Amino acid sequence: MSTHDYRFLQAAPVIPVLVIHDLATAVPMAHALVEGGLPVLEVTLRTPCALEAIAAIAREVPAAIVGAGTVCNADQLSMSQAHGAQFIVSPGSSQALFQAAHAAQLPLLPGVCTASEMIQAMDAGFNILKFFPAEINGGVAALKAFSGPFPQLQFCPTGGINRSNLADYLSVKSVIAVGGSWVTPPEAVQARDWGTITQLAKQSVTLAQTIMAAA
Repeated sequence: MSTHDYRFLQAAPVIPVLVIHDLATAVPMAHALVEGGLPVLEVTLRTPCALEAIAAIAREVPAAIVGAGTVCNADQLSMSQAHGAQFIVSPGSSQALFQAAHAAQLPLLPGVCTASEMIQAMDAGFNILKFFPAEINGGVAALKAFSGPFPQLQFCPTGGINRSNLADYLSVKSVIAVGGSWVTPPEAVQARDWGTITQLAKQSVTLAQTIMAAA
C-alpha cells in the first residue's frame, strides 16, 4: 500500500489538464480555475515552458495544488518536483518511475489501461491509477468491468472526457476524479478570457456535485 498522500484528490472531482504554450497565461489561468472551484491542476510536460509554468503557479497561486503530467521517466519526475510539483501523473508506468515516486515521496497517478498494468501498479504499491486514454480503451464500460477483479482500485480517467460524458464517468464507484481539458478551451486562453474559464469550472463543479450527491 502506498504511503503517499492522495488527499489532494478530494479537493475537486475534476482535474484540469493544462497544455501551456505561453508562460504568461499560466498564473491567470490557474487563478481562474481556482476561483471556479477547481484547485487541483495538472500541467503537462508537453511544451517548453511547462516546468516554468509549474514553478510560477506554485509560487504565485498558493490556493492551487499543482502537479506535473505526461511524466515519463525519473528525470522528469525529479525536475517536476524541483519546480514545485505536488503530484505526478504519467501516461504509462515503469518500475523506474515507481521507484522514483517512492524515493521522492510524491503522489503518482501511473497510467494504465490493461489488467496486467493494474496488477503491476498494485505490486508497486499504487492503488489510485490514471485510466488512459479512457474513451478509446472502453470508457465507462471498461471501468465497471475492471471493478470486478480489482475492487481495491480507484481511478482518475483521462482522455476523451468532456462535459457531455462527465456524468457517466463520475457515476462509476471506482472513479475518484476525472481529468480533462474542456474547462480551458484554447480560444478562451488565447483571448485571455479568464471569466469564461472560471464559469466553465463552476459549471463542472456544480454538475459533479449533483452527480455525486445522487450516487
